[in-house]
Amino acid sequence: MSGPIRKARDGLLLAVRVTPKSSRDQVIGLHAGADGEVSLAVKVTAPPDKGKANKAVIALIAEWAGLPKSALSIAAGETDRHKSILVTGNPAKLEALIDSFTNTGNGNGEDH
Repeated sequence: MSGPIRKARDGLLLAVRVTPKSSRDQVIGLHAGADGEVSLAVKVTAPPDKGKANKAVIALIAEWAGLPKSALSIAAGETDRHKSILVTGNPAKLEALIDSFTNTGNGNGEDH
């Protein structure tokens, strides 16, 4: 299983699977699709209406990874639950957090 991160010309591309209209904003862990693609699974309370869920996803991942929101942007999938997020600047923190999912569980100290 490969991870949800791949190198891009301007930084890293993070594959994300979003569940909008959830009961809380949360980074869940890694999600393996039927096609074998791995993505970071996140839930946001915002509805998929006029970019509200996209903004919530950016804010959630930025806070979770300890990055400024300005370092993240949606590169693909604005109207899809599967998104590619471009991470610029110093994404080492993000890489370490993603690695924690594969090494010790889900990366946020909670068990599923």
